[in-house]
Amino acid sequence: MRVFISAVLLMLLGSMQSAFGQVIAIERVSVLPMHDAYLYENQTIIIEGDRIVRIGPARDVRAPQGATRIDGRGKFVIPGLTEMHGHVPPMTPFQGLPERYLDDVLFLYLAGGVTTVRGMLGYPHQLRLRDDSRNGERLGPTLYLAGPSFSGNSIDSTASARSRVQEQAEAGWDLLKIHPGLSLAEFQVIAQEAKEQSIDFAGHVPSEVGVHHAIVQGIRTIDHLDGYMAALGGMDSRVSDEALREMAQFTRAHNVAVVPTQAVWETIIGAADPDALQAYPELRYLPQQIRDGWSNFLSNPRSPFYTGDTAALHAENRQRLLRTFYEEGVTILFGTDAPQLYSVPGLSVPREVRLMAAAGMKPYDIIYSGTAATGAYFADKDTFGTITPGARADLLLLNGNPLESLEYLSRPEGVMVRGRYLSRADIDARLAEIEAAYNN
Repeated sequence: MRVFISAVLLMLLGSMQSAFGQVIAIERVSVLPMHDAYLYENQTIIIEGDRIVRIGPARDVRAPQGATRIDGRGKFVIPGLTEMHGHVPPMTPFQGLPERYLDDVLFLYLAGGVTTVRGMLGYPHQLRLRDDSRNGERLGPTLYLAGPSFSGNSIDSTASARSRVQEQAEAGWDLLKIHPGLSLAEFQVIAQEAKEQSIDFAGHVPSEVGVHHAIVQGIRTIDHLDGYMAALGGMDSRVSDEALREMAQFTRAHNVAVVPTQAVWETIIGAADPDALQAYPELRYLPQQIRDGWSNFLSNPRSPFYTGDTAALHAENRQRLLRTFYEEGVTILFGTDAPQLYSVPGLSVPREVRLMAAAGMKPYDIIYSGTAATGAYFADKDTFGTITPGARADLLLLNGNPLESLEYLSRPEGVMVRGRYLSRADIDARLAEIEAAYNN
């Protein structure tokens, strides 16, 4: 069941597959390895297959004979970014979307420097997609996928909750996705059975459960911060500094991570400027049906999280909570919730980065949230998120020092995913082809 693939994508896939096992040397480049905060200048990185095999000063590390050589002079390398709350379309087109949409979404992640995605809503046959991406049959990021979600619509008893956990663990999904609507008893059974099956559960906090109980029960990440806002009354009232601090300390004490997704949630709660949203240039890379749906949301919000007149206060509380999490040492993981409501896969990374910076996070720590921190989260799956020998070769080649300006993340000069290199020219050619397909 091979979907439509453009000529440009076929060319890129062919070059990637022919490069399997190829040796690549990125020479005389400055490296921010993310295992420490030091910037190493004039380095050479050797990649073989999908792994980094050597890194060191250019005077000591030479490109092997026959290696593909990339000139890194004046440029900077960081690990590829991880999207910790992303979405991946089903393999079968839905809602009238074109067959090519799935491949385009996967490429857009790469174009924005996202080389790993934790997909947070599974569809039938998507585990095949995960395998196709990893073995190079599809051009896209490495995928770690949640199965179909646990919600008030999919679970109607503790028995169905238990069996669904067992089924998803046996099928090989990477984690369980929690949505609203679960009862406390159902949530407890999910937590107990997930522990038995050695599978993580993460996502929203159902209202009957509450954030404190979700944390105690072992939820791996709390995404979007809406559960915190409900617990703190932050949707319509200013939350005290003391309450924010207590919540952050409780979260940190139980080793629960957060995935804030601030940019998309400004839209969801009604705090974003509609005119600015509609003017986002990256929208041209999405089908008209998607853009129309998002525009319709702005004129008629359909979300239980929309707070209207108090949206600005709600957004401020969210930002203050993120700042407090950061100050208290809570693990913060990068995510944008793309593709959803003006959050475009990969290309919305800079918008989330700016809000994280506005909450007081330093550039190194923002990059860390999407590299070394996410690599640590998936340490039992693979080694990535740092530039070290043995790590998966997911790299971004940047035109400037991201510690001086995070805007350099916006337009990578090159993206390497599992040892396959996409130059800026490769990326621009495919983006132009996607734009033409959706704007004719």
